Amino acid sequence: MNFTEIRQDWLRSAVKEWAFFTLPQRRGNVMATLQDVVNAFAALSESLAIQRADRGDEIRAVGRLDAAAFLNRLAYLQQTGATSAKQRVRICRYLVNHLGRMKSLGMTRPGRPLHGLPDDFTLLREDIPDDPEDSEAGRDLPLQVMQQICDLLPTFGEFGRHGIENRVAVELLIDTGRRPHEICNLRWDCLKQDSDGQYVLIYDNYKSRRNGRRLPISQATAQAIMEQQQRTRTEFPSTPTSELALLPTQRANPHGRKPITSSWLSSRHKEWVQSLPDFTAPAQVEVDGVMVTRMRPFDKAQVFLYAYRHTYCQRHADAGVPVDVLRVLMDHRTLDTTQGYYRVTEKRRREAVDRVSTMQFDRHGNRVWRQAKALLDSEHARRAVGEVAVPYGVCTEPSNVAAGGNDCPVRFRCVGCGHFRTDVSYLPDLEAYLADLLRNRERLAAALDADDWAKAEAVPSDEEISRVRRLIKRVKDGMDDLDAGQRAEIEEAITVARRGRQGVMLGMPRVRQPMPDLRPARPA
Repeated sequence: MNFTEIRQDWLRSAVKEWAFFTLPQRRGNVMATLQDVVNAFAALSESLAIQRADRGDEIRAVGRLDAAAFLNRLAYLQQTGATSAKQRVRICRYLVNHLGRMKSLGMTRPGRPLHGLPDDFTLLREDIPDDPEDSEAGRDLPLQVMQQICDLLPTFGEFGRHGIENRVAVELLIDTGRRPHEICNLRWDCLKQDSDGQYVLIYDNYKSRRNGRRLPISQATAQAIMEQQQRTRTEFPSTPTSELALLPTQRANPHGRKPITSSWLSSRHKEWVQSLPDFTAPAQVEVDGVMVTRMRPFDKAQVFLYAYRHTYCQRHADAGVPVDVLRVLMDHRTLDTTQGYYRVTEKRRREAVDRVSTMQFDRHGNRVWRQAKALLDSEHARRAVGEVAVPYGVCTEPSNVAAGGNDCPVRFRCVGCGHFRTDVSYLPDLEAYLADLLRNRERLAAALDADDWAKAEAVPSDEEISRVRRLIKRVKDGMDDLDAGQRAEIEEAITVARRGRQGVMLGMPRVRQPMPDLRPARPA
């Protein structure tokens, strides 16, 4: 091992002594790992030599400010490309773990290498940056790819050794969004029920050393865990359940206490994905100078274990789960990490608005924004400020906008108002509104306890019903005029726009848009 890059005598002696105690406790070829730890201390040594006047040689003079300066230097090196985000996380994690271990080995006692080291010269657990995988919003898998993976997931159970354990692990990764090592290390008794009978998953956040975390899960996910518990118990009937792994390895594991490893699962998962038929997903391509949506082959290299965590988080962000709730669900340390997924959501929604705005209609069914290619930022801002949602479109009437949609001068008879706009994404709402008008007309015609003037006021007019029918027909005719590629593009945009749309409160309950069911055939 090479210790020459550590410039301070006291730090070099401490690292050598740490290696002396640690080496016999490791198995196999561990020299590379230990050298990585030594290199982390060499990075700390370099920071002390550069940023302190005494070059870090005086052990009693160092303190927390020097640790903070080292952390800032690592961040700078990452920004300039001199080191990677993963390397930065690895260095910090090594120093947090092993600097504390040196102190626990008594190296601060008189006569030992760290005697005189101030207590505040340390790195804290919260000094470790978020894993780069947790910060890479936008790497989620498209819904179409996820559906293809879920359809083919049963074949993973027949793929080599640990097939069933591998399949269950991937299923739990998809359903829960946990990190791979958190799923692989689940204990047999990881499934509990709250006081209201709902299932929760008990797992350990090894990255932040927060154990016993509780995650609400669905009945279908709980059923998958219970089936795996039964298989494991049948295979290892003599081992107490408190000692069993949920996903035990088949190598050197006579009592079922050792789980499969995330590295093993990752390798088998990569082999399985490569063996599957090609995935396809919608992508923007240029045809005759116009950007259109087409189903294109999807790069299988983007289907890795951590991508399921990204997808879980993005799916919840797209469904409108509040950012503080999602931060708890993902067990993110900072809100900034979670907010990255909402920035992706906003970008997708803006692109969807651009597309559906090309099929926007006024109250007469006339197309507006027919020639629009994309809405400028200023136009997006104007739309956000200058219009308000109504049950089946938007309203631009100034007084109603100022009142947040609660001061309509025509009492929400939107299809008769010149300030009303709708687009193709509201077609299901328009059809539901028409059905409601027809149903109310029949109910009022049959009412016996209402005065004639009250009935006349409340009954929907024939003109309103005709106007809604004509508007629906114009929207549908506009869709029929599109070719297959344009229709696919608009339908994808409609899905995004409706998923992110908030419910309109006009005496009706607000309901969040549901998340897509990746496996509709699975029992509830």
